[in-house]
Amino acid sequence: MGCSASIYAVGKRKKKTDIPEVVVYVPSMRIPAQSDLQRPLRGLIPHDLVDRLACLRNQIVLVAEDTGGSAVAELRRALEEYLPLLIGLTKKEHGLEDLVEFKWKNLEDGRLENSVANSWFELLSVIHMIAMLTLSEANTLMIPKDHSGSGIRVVSSDCKRDSVDLLLKASGCLVFCVHEIMAHLPPDIKKKISRDFQDGVLEAISIQALGQGTEIQLGLAVESQKASLSVKRRLACEQLIYFGQAYHCLSESDMSNMHGKKHLCFIKWKFLEAKAAAYYYHGLILDKGTEPACHVTAVCCFLAADGLLSESKKACLTFCLTAPVTRSPPLWGVMKHLNQKIPEVAARKSQMYGYLLEEEKALQALPDLPDFQLSLAPDDYILPEIDSAWDRNKWEIQSQPLKEHLKDSEDEAETE
Repeated sequence: MGCSASIYAVGKRKKKTDIPEVVVYVPSMRIPAQSDLQRPLRGLIPHDLVDRLACLRNQIVLVAEDTGGSAVAELRRALEEYLPLLIGLTKKEHGLEDLVEFKWKNLEDGRLENSVANSWFELLSVIHMIAMLTLSEANTLMIPKDHSGSGIRVVSSDCKRDSVDLLLKASGCLVFCVHEIMAHLPPDIKKKISRDFQDGVLEAISIQALGQGTEIQLGLAVESQKASLSVKRRLACEQLIYFGQAYHCLSESDMSNMHGKKHLCFIKWKFLEAKAAAYYYHGLILDKGTEPACHVTAVCCFLAADGLLSESKKACLTFCLTAPVTRSPPLWGVMKHLNQKIPEVAARKSQMYGYLLEEEKALQALPDLPDFQLSLAPDDYILPEIDSAWDRNKWEIQSQPLKEHLKDSEDEAETE
């Protein structure tokens, strides 16, 4: 993607009136706003390098505004082309870290959220946007269009696996933000930027992406005749651990804003679904035992799963109605299966072993779920190499001293 004019018409985009469906949760997205890169960098780096930086950033602004962030592939290409140039601004030897004031706004309402003179903040924002676009793409893959008119929507196994890959990539981007970028931001900047950039929030989204990847894998296991009960239980327990960790991260962050509250509702909903699945599959395995105590404990698991399933439906409704309002898709994956099986098995088994429940009241305790080592891990995100245009040996300008440059900028401002 070069610096030619955007293929999208410039103008105000129409507001979407439809309520979006959510399978993969995508937090509020931020897009770059128009920022002046030319004046602060004039005379300090080659003119063509300044032009490329400004041109690529402006292109991202135009595409994001004109498409509402829906042109995922186009935006990702532009962001990835911008990154090698942007990295040069973060290098201490160039002395340019705090010269440009980078502006970012909320995609939904167009409100300017951040205006920060720090190139590490710009790098954080760019990689965060790549992560959000990747989550958005994963969500799109999990919500197919029904072209037949039958109302039945089928997500192919390939789409599900591709979604898992995208979730791992998004998770890796966010881990990189937390461990490799946040440390470069001064405390005063961390305090004033959006709450979505808190370490705990970034970590929570990264972990929840792994949880949703495990949820998709569990759905694939349910559809496979080769997957054993032990495999399904393990995946359900891993999913539960991921969402428990994500909730812990959020509980230590400031989640008082609108999107923060909705994010918490999503985690609670998915946590309850995962817990219901974990107890259901744990109960099935316990029920294979021959001792009466095994059947009693299994029934306790089934009844717990039934109660958790009911709670998860309420949590889903709360999530959907919490602003900004969203829709949940038709039942899919493991929950499509369990919404039928859990109530059915709980009723049948409690009736079958009702006499044992009466006789063995001391055993009516919900067992601990087994602890498993987590299988999914974020993909490693690696920054691209710095653009060769930053090689000082190729520069054909006399670098203007920083003090003189700043004085010139002040003089220009006074004469305007």
